[in-house]
Order: sequence, then structure tokens, then C-alpha cells
Amino acid sequence: MSSSRPHVLLLGPARTAISGVSTHLNQLFKSRLSTSFQLSQFQVGREGRAENRLGTLLRLIGSPFALALCVVQRKPRIVHINTSFDTKAFWRDVAYLAVSKVLRRRTVYQVHGGALPQELFPGNRWLTSMVRWALSYPDVVVLLSKPELAAHRKFAPDVRLELIANAVDIEDVDLNLERYASNRPLEIVYIGRLAASKGVFDIVQAVAMLRARGIEVHVRLAGSGAAEQQIRQVITEARLTDQVKLLGPVFGAAKGQLWRSANVLAFPTHGEGLPYALLESMAAGAVPVITPVGGIPDVMQDQVHGVFVPPRNPGALADALERLHHDRASLQRMALAGRQRIVDQYSVSRMAAEFHGLYASLM
Repeated sequence: MSSSRPHVLLLGPARTAISGVSTHLNQLFKSRLSTSFQLSQFQVGREGRAENRLGTLLRLIGSPFALALCVVQRKPRIVHINTSFDTKAFWRDVAYLAVSKVLRRRTVYQVHGGALPQELFPGNRWLTSMVRWALSYPDVVVLLSKPELAAHRKFAPDVRLELIANAVDIEDVDLNLERYASNRPLEIVYIGRLAASKGVFDIVQAVAMLRARGIEVHVRLAGSGAAEQQIRQVITEARLTDQVKLLGPVFGAAKGQLWRSANVLAFPTHGEGLPYALLESMAAGAVPVITPVGGIPDVMQDQVHGVFVPPRNPGALADALERLHHDRASLQRMALAGRQRIVDQYSVSRMAAEFHGLYASLM
């Protein structure tokens, strides 16, 4: 790849996959960053691939060698690794970091949620020391939230750390009171991976509680994941098929329309970095009812931009949704405040400018 622009190789899952990291990659590729740097991708992980167990094993074994070949052929100035901090990803990333180091490429290691470094191998001092050593390999570690930044700074004080929050496109939306009118059921959306850790079962339980109180809401769950068949069964057994719909993955215009028709984002996740669903919902005028974990409190204030609920507590989620069902004026007020918060602090142009400065500093 010959170009006068410096080449940056981005590591991450397929850009068509349902994943926050995939969304992040797409934002970078379509941002103004691509006018100053030549961006290309090396696909990491299973997301977006159709493979059996043998295929997965062969990919895991061969992936570092494939990355080395890619770096040799494309000759990037910077290797930008995008990852979530868990044990499986950590060992894979150690190999990737070693490849980048051996081939003398400047390396950005961006952590998109997961465990804090102190918690990755609890009780094992040797492996915890290895995590600290691995974090010293890249030229810079990029984090999404202030709590993550503070935890990494305490864990590895000599490592260069940068805070660059996620961002979303800002499109025109209708935030008139009619959208939130009390003469219609509350329209609730969840967009993300269908997994128990994301709180999807808590959402179904909360809807069942609301129905028992005589409150009708409409919920649309968009995405795919390991829990899809189980969640479908739970919806059927609870006789909620009229209230809760599984849409499968949504993209592009269909995703935008889903956000614009929603009143509320229900996202009672048990643990998170900085979910794109939060930023997208606020930008589109859907009020988040969400758990205050990870970087989420960096973005929104309780009762100002949305409502915080404790994780693993369907009753608290049902109570919050019931209050919003009865108070549509507050719903609209928080929608307006949330939208302005994203416009002011979480635009793609801001994120692209920060990565531009970071890449330039590594040259």
C-alpha cells in the first residue's frame, strides 16, 4: 500500500459484526482521520466469521504469524490494537504486542472495557506482574473512562496512558413532546449483544412486573448472541411475545430509525466500558435507564440525562420504567439534556481530532 499518508493498521473484529469495537472501527474509518492517515484493518477474533472449533484453534495459533506477515507487507507506521480486557484476549494480545515490538512498529493499545488490570488474575502475583509488564510494551495505552484511567495509573504508573472516549455521529432528530406523549405505550429499545451479562433477562423480568401492575410497554431487543434462544424461550414462557420483540441485528438506516422511534434505552448491564448504545441513544433522544458501571457515569448524570438502576435488579428497573411511563414531561426533559450532552462532548469530530494528535505524537 503506497501512500503519502502515514499508514495505521487497526486490529479489531469484522466491521460488520455486532460489537462496540466494530462500531469504533467504523467511526474511525469514516472520520476525517482517514484524510490524514491511511487506515487499514487486520481482523481479530471470531466475530464476523463462520468457523467451527478446529477453525477457531487454527486461527488462534496462526493469528500472530498472520499479523507479522500483514505488518511486513503493508508496512504500517503504527499498529493500533483494539481489545477488551479479559484473560483470553490478554494472551492473544501479548502475542500481538510482541509481533509489533519485534517489527519495531509504534503501538497503540486501546482497552474497550472488561476487567481492570488489578482484577484480571486475582490472587496470582506472578500473572499480575506479567500484566504490568505487558502494559509497558505499547507506546501508549488508550482508555475510555476516568475510572479505568485511574485504575491503570495506580497499577502501572510508568506507562503512558491517554483518555479518549467513544463518540457517535450527530444526526437531526425529533424531540417534540408528541414523541413522548402519554397516550401511547412507552417504547423501549435495547441494542447490543444478547448475553446475560448485558442484563437482557432483567429487561424481560421487568416487563413482566410492569404487566402485572397493569402498565403496557413495548420492548424491542436488537442484536444477536449466545443467549438468543434462551431469551426467546423466556419471552414465550412469560407470555410476553406481544410486548417483547427480538429483531436480530440491525444496521444503518434501520438502526437509526429504531433509535428515533424509541423513548427509552433499557441497558441494565452488569459490567461495561463505555457502550456505544448509551451514546447513540442519547444522541437520538432515547433516555437511558442504565447501570452506573464502567465509564457510564462519565457520560450521564442520574435524573439529568437518564436514570441509574442497580445491576441484577429487575424490580428497580421496572420501578424506573414505571416512573417514566407516568412522567412524560421529565422523559422529554432528560432526552433534550442527553442530546445536548452528546453534541457538546461526544462527537466523532472530537474523537478523530484526539486520535490525530495521538498518532502524530508517535511519529
